[in-house]
Amino acid sequence: MGVLSKEQESLLREERGLMNDLRTALGKFEAEPEDEGILRESIQQLDELFLLVVVGEFNSGKTAVINALLGQPLLEEGVTPTTTRIPLIRRGEPGTTVLGEDQILVTFPVEFLSAMTIVDTPGTNAVMRRHEAITSHFVPRSDLVLFVTSADRPFTESERVFLERIRDWGKKVILVINKIDILEKEEEITKVKDFVLENARLLLGVAPEAFPLSARGALRGKQGEAGLWEKSRFASFEEFLHNTLDEGSRLQLKLLNPLGVGARLSEKYLGKVDSRKASLKTDLDLLADVESQLKFYQEDMQRNFGFRMADIENLLMGMEKRGQVFFDETFRLGRVFDLLSKPRIQREFERQVVADLPRQVEEKVTQLIDWLVESDLRQWQAIHQHLSGRPREKSGRIIGTMGPGSFSYDRDRLVEAVAREARRVVDGYDRDQEAKIVADHARTAVAASAALEAGALGLGALVTTLATTAAADVTGVLLAGLVAAVGLFVIPARRRQGKAKLNEKMAALRAQLSDSLRTQFEKEIRHSLERIQEAISPYTRFVRAEREKMEEMEKGLKDLKVGIERLRTKIETIR
Repeated sequence: MGVLSKEQESLLREERGLMNDLRTALGKFEAEPEDEGILRESIQQLDELFLLVVVGEFNSGKTAVINALLGQPLLEEGVTPTTTRIPLIRRGEPGTTVLGEDQILVTFPVEFLSAMTIVDTPGTNAVMRRHEAITSHFVPRSDLVLFVTSADRPFTESERVFLERIRDWGKKVILVINKIDILEKEEEITKVKDFVLENARLLLGVAPEAFPLSARGALRGKQGEAGLWEKSRFASFEEFLHNTLDEGSRLQLKLLNPLGVGARLSEKYLGKVDSRKASLKTDLDLLADVESQLKFYQEDMQRNFGFRMADIENLLMGMEKRGQVFFDETFRLGRVFDLLSKPRIQREFERQVVADLPRQVEEKVTQLIDWLVESDLRQWQAIHQHLSGRPREKSGRIIGTMGPGSFSYDRDRLVEAVAREARRVVDGYDRDQEAKIVADHARTAVAASAALEAGALGLGALVTTLATTAAADVTGVLLAGLVAAVGLFVIPARRRQGKAKLNEKMAALRAQLSDSLRTQFEKEIRHSLERIQEAISPYTRFVRAEREKMEEMEKGLKDLKVGIERLRTKIETIR
């Protein structure tokens, strides 16, 4: 690049820093390899020769324009596009070096080529797709684009499409309208030039410099044929090009080139970030729906559980009321001899007071368990339906590949895994087995709170044990000392004492059974929620991590974009 001033060195360092920061950012985003390669080459070209890329349709006269600039017919014209290697033309001793399957280095001892490389590309309408791809590859690397169109078919569709790509990379373009010697009148030349300029202005947003000329006439004129040089109109183009490509202008264009690439890539990946954030919004809404469902599910379960537990507590209160009636009817003077038989009183207490309470409690608890199991299954079904109904990404909504490790691939894979787990649970849900597990947990909880050995006993058997234990305690209290002191005042006192004791025992039994079942069933509800949350947690973590990543990426790209525009302004003011 030659010797730079301190200001130019500072700008160069700043530009390298910006472009490398962008390269790091795109690496984090898993950018397309082609984009990463273009950015890498643009950074490298800051230290390379100025690159002038000549583009246009096949047979528009690109090679003829280059030969006219060099003043000699050094490059072969009219070669078919199927056999052409792309020549990179530099100053040096005459020679040709093969650089690869598609490129050759051609050197000539021509002053115009000092400090620059000219690329003579195949046509934009090249038969070989590989050549068209290579031409497209050179454009982002170019420092200046010479766009050649033919006066007999100006601004064709393929040229329009290609110029659109050049615009996207923010390149400086000079238009050459070649072969004006086939036009007979000046009005025809003006008409063609106006047509090309207007279409270019509409496409590029600015009106580039445009030069109607005859490249072959210019070369013949330089070689001495009288009158052809002036007629070719090549002089004004050559003068403009030399002025544009003086040392200061070359440096300016060289520095602006990577910034155009950086601005293009920043804009492209900001668009990707927007697209990905929109997709993540769908995921976040879906997860919010799931979390809302689980929240309402928990609230509904707790509320409905309270109602169902109230039914069980009412059964126990019914037993307590029957006990009050039992004491009023049994503990009176007329039945004093019956009262002296503890076994008889206990049997009557169990028959009249305990009655079929254990069976009723067992039924209510069974209904409670069935309700819990069915609710759990319905919740899994709802989650599965919600995830299965999630719309797939529409083609093109997220730009980029769908290979392993990509955003879309990982995202869909996680959703499918969660939906698959939900389906597995739903398909394999054994209501009887689930109910047995919950019943075993409930029985164990009740037995543990009562300090009993549960063994193979069911809940009904445990309730029977608790109830008859309470009955034995109460009748024991009532009969204690009754044989030695039967009298008018003893029986009423013992009745009051028994009723009070019964209230105490039944309150304890209600609290014990209620607390044990409530604690266990709330644990079952929590366990159900935890299973669902655990199943969707990989998807949840992925979405939230991606959201943070996109927010960070968006901020970084916007900062880089601002930095690129600020640096572009500074470079455009230097000479």
